Amino acid sequence: MIERYSRPQMKLVWSDQNKYDKWLTIEIAVCEAWTQKGLIPEEEMVKLRSATYDFELFQDILMKTKHDMTAFLQSTTAGLGDEGRWLHQGLTTSDVWDTATSLQLVEAGSLLDKELSLLETALKEKALKYKNTLMMGRTHGVHAEPITLGLKIALWWDEIKRGRSRLTQGIDSVKVGKISGPVGTHATAPPEIEAYVCSTIGLTPAPVSNQVIQRDRHAHFVTTLALVSATLEKIATEIRGLQRTEIREVEEPFGEGQTGSSSMPHKRNPELTERICGLSRLIRGHAVTAMENVALWGERDISHSSAERIILPDACLALDYIINLLTGVIENLVVHEERMLQNMELTKGLLFSQRTMLLLVEKGLHREEAYKIVQENSMRTWDEDIDFRDLVKNDTRVNSLINEQEMKDLFSYDNYTKYVDKIFEKAGL
Repeated sequence: MIERYSRPQMKLVWSDQNKYDKWLTIEIAVCEAWTQKGLIPEEEMVKLRSATYDFELFQDILMKTKHDMTAFLQSTTAGLGDEGRWLHQGLTTSDVWDTATSLQLVEAGSLLDKELSLLETALKEKALKYKNTLMMGRTHGVHAEPITLGLKIALWWDEIKRGRSRLTQGIDSVKVGKISGPVGTHATAPPEIEAYVCSTIGLTPAPVSNQVIQRDRHAHFVTTLALVSATLEKIATEIRGLQRTEIREVEEPFGEGQTGSSSMPHKRNPELTERICGLSRLIRGHAVTAMENVALWGERDISHSSAERIILPDACLALDYIINLLTGVIENLVVHEERMLQNMELTKGLLFSQRTMLLLVEKGLHREEAYKIVQENSMRTWDEDIDFRDLVKNDTRVNSLINEQEMKDLFSYDNYTKYVDKIFEKAGL
């Protein structure tokens, strides 16, 4: 991921240093397990515990070997004596690489969950603040019936909660280690070695493995990130839409001195939410690659490896970045409540069409007849720019059935908020 979209903590998780530190931790843990089995003498284990790798030497050796693990081992044993021969005892590259990757994914998942928690809190606060703030609900981009901004945000809050739950499952899916040797038979690394190492580093041994940890686990994790990013894009898209000049009901924050265009000084573009949408697409693309990585030849090939060097860190870095970005947008969201009321009045009462039809049905008309009466008046409002409420009040087919007080109640906006408390209670807000 480019520096622009890389935040420090997540960047550290996917740094080379963190990766190779974990390799060394696993190698030493394996040696500890062999020491417990009596293979490695304790006096040699004492020296192994202080083993370190030389990163510059590693890079030099890698240029020759073209193999990360052999270069890593040589750069580590270069600082050891005879005890260095015990490193990588009975292992294959994937034992160390895959187990270390699991640790990185768990760390990354934990950071993502913390960020989602902050977003969840921000959404909850805004949902409660605007619980009864009326605005126009839209379907197909066309005015439907009023909702409240709080209900719209409560919907997002509930979806983020589901995203966090899925993320927990995704983390659990990759929270496994594999120390089973070539092709996974444990022939050179007995199960108790794996059990000791995984227990030491906080992972669960994979019940069955071949030469790699199975990539359905990684696909589960990455597709979960993609689904979370889809929710973020959903929220960002709605904010972008509501910021359109013709609507202008909410706006993302726009700081003093910020510019929206190089040529048009008046512009206040929704560039933060647009960025969220763009990077969400990137993450979804990585989900496809993760699923393609599930099928490998025989007990393994390395067609997944090159792709994972990109998709695992980039998916985590990009999602971490856009969660934080959206949290800031939500916390500093600009809300134009008066504009919301103005927009509800744009269609001159047409939003009351369904309530009018239902009341006529309650008064004894067949639904088809009631629909026809309301639609005729609605079309006149569209075509002649006459207030729907006036047309209904003056229609003898209606006012002969509905009295003055009922007409007043019919056209009250309060009808659209009377169950908001119940919905919030049901959602747990």
